[in-house]
Amino acid sequence: MSRSERLLHLLQVLRRYRQPVSGRRLAEETGVSLRTLYRDIASLQAQGAHIEGEPGLGYILKPGFMLPPMMFSQEEIEALVLGSRWVAKRADTHLAAAAGNALAKIAAVLPADLRDELDASTLLVGPAPPVTDRIDVSLLRKAIRHERKLDLSYIDTDGGETRRTVWPFALGFFENVRVLVAWCELRQGFRHFRTDRIRQADISETRYGRRRQVLLREWRETQNIVPPSGRRVGSA
Repeated sequence: MSRSERLLHLLQVLRRYRQPVSGRRLAEETGVSLRTLYRDIASLQAQGAHIEGEPGLGYILKPGFMLPPMMFSQEEIEALVLGSRWVAKRADTHLAAAAGNALAKIAAVLPADLRDELDASTLLVGPAPPVTDRIDVSLLRKAIRHERKLDLSYIDTDGGETRRTVWPFALGFFENVRVLVAWCELRQGFRHFRTDRIRQADISETRYGRRRQVLLREWRETQNIVPPSGRRVGSA
């Protein structure tokens, strides 16, 4: 384990504790000697980590410390690269571009050796089947972020067109389709709407009646979902 990975591990262990924990306990959990632990704590404190305590009294990490990007482990870098590559192939154009921009920002502040790991990542994402949407999916994401009602023109499985006013709160990305999850005012219940069947979507100025986090929690409860999987909801 490299020194940067060791420091990251120590921070993650400290985050689990709400009360001061002894240096000996931390040394056991991180697999280092007590002397090395004290040096590592001093290094983290020098980098801005709000670790309070001293030998004999224990240590605690105060809230608010932001982990610097240079502290990413090699596996975390691989996860970031793989995730950004997946988004670039599976998401809408705007989100795909944002994934590339985010990865570039991370690369700009990484030390040279970790930046090389990022550039040389061999985790690849295969080609994705085309998803043809009639609308700009970024509009749906905007409605979710701002908790605004959406007025939809939707094509059902029989080819008929219906008008729906919905409260959008989640967007699912699958191999061949994207799905908007929303509370439907017409059906008075949670429904899934395939984005390739949405003919038109207009964002209302009206906020919907509950927070999206509440809607997401209620939807999971109705489906007996322990995130992120569960039963399907009713059809649109």
